[in-house]
Amino acid sequence: MSDLPERPPGPDGWPVVGSFPEYARDAFAFETRLAREYGPLTFYSSLGRGFYQVNDPELIETVLVHQNQSFGKGELFHTIVDPVGGDGLLTAEGEQWRRQRHMANPAFHPDRIAEYSQIMVEETEALLSTWDDSETVNVHEEMMEVTLDIVTRALFGMTVDDGGAIADAMDVVMERVSSPISSIVPEWAPTPGNREFFRAIDRIDAVVDAIIEHHRNGKGREDSVLAALLAAQDEEGEGMDDELVRDEVRTLLLAGHETTALALTFTLFCLAQNPAAEDRLVGELETVLEGERPTMADARSLEYTEQVVDESMRLYPPVHGILREANEDVDLGGYTVPAGATVSLNQWTVHRDERFYDDPMVFDPSRWTDKLKESLPRFAYFPFSGGPRRCVGDRFAKLEAKLVLATLYQDRHFELVSEPQLSLSPSITTRPTEPVLMRVHER
Repeated sequence: MSDLPERPPGPDGWPVVGSFPEYARDAFAFETRLAREYGPLTFYSSLGRGFYQVNDPELIETVLVHQNQSFGKGELFHTIVDPVGGDGLLTAEGEQWRRQRHMANPAFHPDRIAEYSQIMVEETEALLSTWDDSETVNVHEEMMEVTLDIVTRALFGMTVDDGGAIADAMDVVMERVSSPISSIVPEWAPTPGNREFFRAIDRIDAVVDAIIEHHRNGKGREDSVLAALLAAQDEEGEGMDDELVRDEVRTLLLAGHETTALALTFTLFCLAQNPAAEDRLVGELETVLEGERPTMADARSLEYTEQVVDESMRLYPPVHGILREANEDVDLGGYTVPAGATVSLNQWTVHRDERFYDDPMVFDPSRWTDKLKESLPRFAYFPFSGGPRRCVGDRFAKLEAKLVLATLYQDRHFELVSEPQLSLSPSITTRPTEPVLMRVHER
């Protein structure tokens, strides 16, 4: 191996706890400071664990693409996520992941995704029908509800009656995994937080089990993703066992609505503070849709709507960072990252880097021109990760965000009621810590 130094520059931190106090106080500010002060690759320690934070698109591409086999999800990721994802597609590694990805891919083929577009619009219209003119709503809760309804109908061929139970359980789950100490408290420890967490997992699993039982009783849609998972076989003719099916359904249920709900929440938040962008969005909807409900064909023509979504996910990426662990010593950015080291790849810092974006803190959908896209390094924008582990549902999520947004803004104007600054939690996803309240007006 090379004689490169192991440690890139970084903060000294405190004895024993390292940089934990600063990270716990404001993780996003801490990661931003490291990126701006220490450059493409920086090192810090926290509670005895070393972190290599990657802030440069080329180095991120190295980790996710060129040397992806040298990095796995890692111990820290599995400690945090395994209780939620089990052995599902999000957490699986190596040959098991490749087998599961192969079985899941047909469900997200473009032709199948096109079939889901009507469901996306219908569920959004159903949500609109529940709002009174000038009613104040928590748009994060409302977006969680509508995306849950979409994912269960589209992927599982049924509706879930107790969506509120899933939303409450998700709040508990995300609060636990966002806590910096969750990685050092063992699952078996009978702490109040652990007990509450596993009660929440049990509530989610009750819904998952009901979905699977619905299909096993012959009541599910035969062309649903769940039906495909139950029938899928690998090259050796083996299918998924019951526990793995459960893990996959849980992963699709949670990942399939959480991130899109956040993208929509942040988009509504940004538009509520940028009337010119909203006016341009509404103008495009009037021109393209001519008063009709949006369709899959329309989505291709909603160019500014797509720019709005892209810009929202740039400024507020629903997934703010990705964890990897080096499987072997790796040369990265002029340093040796030793085997077993934790590597963090930060959408939050890269998406807001002025090297790639003019006025990066400004919400400006019109920046997303072909010229900008051609000039950007490949991983200066990576809301859906990249490389072999790129999100399998990225097309589904992008189409959903566009169609939900188009359906909402055809009929409604959203007035921000809560504070003009978001308080965010660095969970697995980028979650608001307070309700995002808006007054909904009919157009």
